Amino acid sequence: MKKVKVAVLGATGAVGEELLGLLVERNFPATEIRALASAKSAGKKLQIKGREFIIEEAKPESFAGIDIAFFCAGGSVSKAMAQEAVKRGAVVIDNTSAFRMDPEVPLVVPEVNPEDIKLHKGIIANPNCSTIIMLVALAPLERHFGLQRILVSTYQAVSGAGVKGMEELDNEVINPNYIPQVLPVASLPKHYPIAYNLIPQIDVFDAEGYTKEEWKMVKETQKMLHRPELGVTATTIRVPVKRCHSESIYVELNKDFTLDEIKEAFSNAPGLVVLDDPENQVYPMPLDLEKKDDVYVGRIRRDLANKRGLNLWVVGDQIRKGAALNAVQIGERLLLD
Repeated sequence: MKKVKVAVLGATGAVGEELLGLLVERNFPATEIRALASAKSAGKKLQIKGREFIIEEAKPESFAGIDIAFFCAGGSVSKAMAQEAVKRGAVVIDNTSAFRMDPEVPLVVPEVNPEDIKLHKGIIANPNCSTIIMLVALAPLERHFGLQRILVSTYQAVSGAGVKGMEELDNEVINPNYIPQVLPVASLPKHYPIAYNLIPQIDVFDAEGYTKEEWKMVKETQKMLHRPELGVTATTIRVPVKRCHSESIYVELNKDFTLDEIKEAFSNAPGLVVLDDPENQVYPMPLDLEKKDDVYVGRIRRDLANKRGLNLWVVGDQIRKGAALNAVQIGERLLLD
């Protein structure tokens, strides 16, 4: 694997810090790693995995000489800076929604559609966290049996709202009188407590009553599987969990199956671990799976009304596989091609 120069834009955020740690932990072949953020963070020092990173202000010239740039600073920043990085020779792996549905930009989960990496024109998009976690589990079903329909309900951790979301949960648990300011959407006039609560809203609603988060799961799934006709519907819920997203998924398959065949397909799939022993109360739980690289699947059972229907429970770390790790894996695959 060749050596490259790397930049991480948004290095002071939850995903940015996780990404820096993963670059060190996985011995990413980088001769240089530039940690970039806003001007107010310039000069700040980060101690991560035994390495010190000094934050630099992100400017177009920051990407001179950079081979791979990981963007984790928000959609508006990506729209302003990504092409500047590409102009200077970098491949941008973008962890925001800025380019996900751009037909010229591949949207990639390495366990699902690694071949699409080669189609990039300077930018590769990292999918939404809940979509990544779902598709790691569903990709082997699509390969072996074909997916006909997907119904998913998500139980999403507060880490999906960033550091402020995690802080809000902590503050509410400590202080019952704490006034929420972040969830469900910081920019909206109403905010609700997340401690001991569920909020059936992630992002803003459209005219049909679906949120942007729900539409991301629909459209991104169809794009990555190259199946624009695939039926997908989602309901996304914020829950008082720190880092791991959980998903209850019902799928209808194109072929008949046995549960042994399903479990064999899962067991042979990259990045997926089967935790399914209900007699001994073994199943994926978010508290157990924080900071794990893999996605976990359990509660595997045939639907009672449809012989080709299957019910699953899927859990994965939102910050890690749902964001930072997936981006790093795209970078690793990029260097192999």
